[in-house]
Order: sequence, then C-alpha cells, then structure tokens
Amino acid sequence: MRILAKSDIGRAREMNQDSYYVSDLNKDEIKLYILADGMGGYKGGEIASSLAVTSTKNYITTNFKKCKKDRESILSLLRNAIEYANTVVHEKAKEKADLHDMGTTLDVCLIYNNKVFIGHVGDSRVYRIRKNIIRKLTTDHSYVEKLLKEGTITKEEAYNHPKKNMLMKALGCNDFVEPDVICKGFLKDDILLMCSDGLTNMLRDNEIYSLLLNNPEKPEDALIKNANELGGYDNITLIIVDNIEVGEEETKER
Repeated sequence: MRILAKSDIGRAREMNQDSYYVSDLNKDEIKLYILADGMGGYKGGEIASSLAVTSTKNYITTNFKKCKKDRESILSLLRNAIEYANTVVHEKAKEKADLHDMGTTLDVCLIYNNKVFIGHVGDSRVYRIRKNIIRKLTTDHSYVEKLLKEGTITKEEAYNHPKKNMLMKALGCNDFVEPDVICKGFLKDDILLMCSDGLTNMLRDNEIYSLLLNNPEKPEDALIKNANELGGYDNITLIIVDNIEVGEEETKER
C-alpha cells in the first residue's frame, strides 16, 4: 500500500483552512485517513478543520479495539466519532464571537479487511479508481447536489452554478449532524482519492483520473499543479491510498 498526502494553499487564499491526517503504515494499528475543509472567518475555518480531524482521529483510535469488527459496528464507530467531533467544534464555536460561524466538511476513511468504511459530511469527496473507472463514493451535501437530484439542473449547469459552494450540511454548525456512513470494497490495485473542493472545483472527474493515470510517481503534485494553473481559487488538499503491493510500505506527506 502506498499513501500520498499533500495540502496546498492555492493561489487566492491568505490561509490554508484544510486539515488532514494519515496513519503511519509502519506504526499504527489501523489504517485511518481523515480530511476536512474548514470555513468561517479569520482562522475560524482552520480551527474547525483541525479540531474535527483531531477529535475524529482520537475517538476512533481510542474505541477501535473494543469495537466489534463487523460492518455495522465499524460504521457505527465512524458515525459516533463524527457526531463527537461535531460537538467539539460546535462547543468551540460558542467560545468567541469571531468563531460563531465556523464549520467544516469532514471525510473519514477506515480501511479494514479489504473494505473501506467511509464517514462523510459536506462537499469534500472520496473517489475510488478501479479497473480504469473513477467513481465518486460520496454525495455532496450541497445546494447544487439537491438541484441535481430534483432534476432542476444538468451536470454541466451544476459545474458552473454560482451557488456550487453552498452547503446544506456541515460539521460544527449545529448541535447535531447526521453523517453519511457507507462501506465499499477495497481490493488489490484499487485507489482511493480523498480531496477538498479546491481540487474538484478546478478539475472534472475525467481530468482527475487522467492526471492520476499519467503521473504514477507523483500524482499528488500533478493534481495540485493543474488545479493551481486553472486558478487555484481555494485551498487544495488530497490523500491518495494506492492499494498496490510494494517492497516496503511507505507514507509520503508533503
């Protein structure tokens, strides 16, 4: 397994409000990957995303051992972890007036027994590449996604919609959040891509797949470089989990 992770401020923002965590394959007992894209005021988004990632990571690592390792138990663990992180962020937002509007997206991937267990809130995304097909595993909690489901707009209109960044659900904004939790297979040679919308607002799914395919050594650099060349209007963060067999397991963070 190969892990690649990178975060970039982009070309338009003064601060990087994205946060992420990746397990150390050589030390950690569980394979856990978390990504959050914060929002809200000066430093508010940075605080929200960092708190969400840390709280989720701590909850899962503390409770995984005593969790039954069946599908429903692990999904329940992710759900509880995200609900706990929501409480932490929401309570922090009450402490200062300039933090009241802060919140964050959150995506969690826990890989266990040839499966990936996913927890999701917001419009950051998780993709799986399998047999030359890229598939989005998460559903954006956004106003534009709602319009798409209703058939009010087309996919092309959604991509260029002026309200494409309006979220219908985010972590930390309310007392309670209901995350999506799903389980998918994760087999040999599958690739997981977790990313903030700083990437997906710049590159379409087929472009992301092409860059991953054509830059096997440093796909993370190629994806961020291209997103920045197209404007880099937001922070860009991505985690790539490549389920290949390598002589020595490695984790690369930049």
